[in-house]
Amino acid sequence: MLKAHQLGAKKGRVTLFEDVNFELLAGRWLYLSGGNGSGKTTLLRILCGLGVPESGQVLWRGVQTQIDASSLHQEMMYLGHALGLKEELSALENLRFFAQMMQRTFDVDKALDVLASLGLKGRVHLPLRVLSQGQKRRVALAKLFLHQTSLWILDEPFVALDAQGLRVLVQAIEQHLQNKGLLVYTSHQRVEIDAPGLEVSLQP
Repeated sequence: MLKAHQLGAKKGRVTLFEDVNFELLAGRWLYLSGGNGSGKTTLLRILCGLGVPESGQVLWRGVQTQIDASSLHQEMMYLGHALGLKEELSALENLRFFAQMMQRTFDVDKALDVLASLGLKGRVHLPLRVLSQGQKRRVALAKLFLHQTSLWILDEPFVALDAQGLRVLVQAIEQHLQNKGLLVYTSHQRVEIDAPGLEVSLQP
C-alpha cells in the first residue's frame, strides 16, 4: 500500500540518505532508525507529501504522491515534533478545531472518553499552556483514536509518555494494525509491537 522507491534526500550539499526502498503492506509497521541528523524526520515528511525527495518516488496504493497526494492525505494521520495544538485552547477545543479543519465529524462524548483513557480526565477544559509536555502529547495522540485513517506516520510518539500513556498507545497501535492499518514511526525508545514489521536504517 505504501512504497518507497530509491528515495534520496539532501540538506544543502550534504546527503542525508539515498536509495531507500521498502514496501509496507496492510497490518504492518515500519521502524525508521538512524542517528541524529540522519534524515528520519525528513523522510517522514516526504512520505506524508510534505517534502520533496532529491531522488526517487513514493507511491500510495500504486499512485505517485508527487503527482497526486489527495488520497494519501485523506487516509493518513501525521504526528510530528510540532504537535499542531493551540496553547490558548483546551484539550477538547483543540480536538474539535482539528476535526473542523479536517472536515471530519466530532463526537464530544467519544473525545471525552479518549482523553480520560489517556489520563486527562479533569484536565479536558484547561488551556493547554498549563499542561505538561507529556499531557500535551497525549492530547495530540488523541487524534489517532478519534479519526479512522489507514496510515499513521509518527515522529517520536513515545516521548514524554509515562508507563500508562505508553501502554495505552502501544495497545492502540496494535489494534490499528489488527484492523489492517499501517504504521511508520521513529523513536529513540524501542517498544515491542505485537504485529509483523520491518526496520529501515538510514545511512548516507
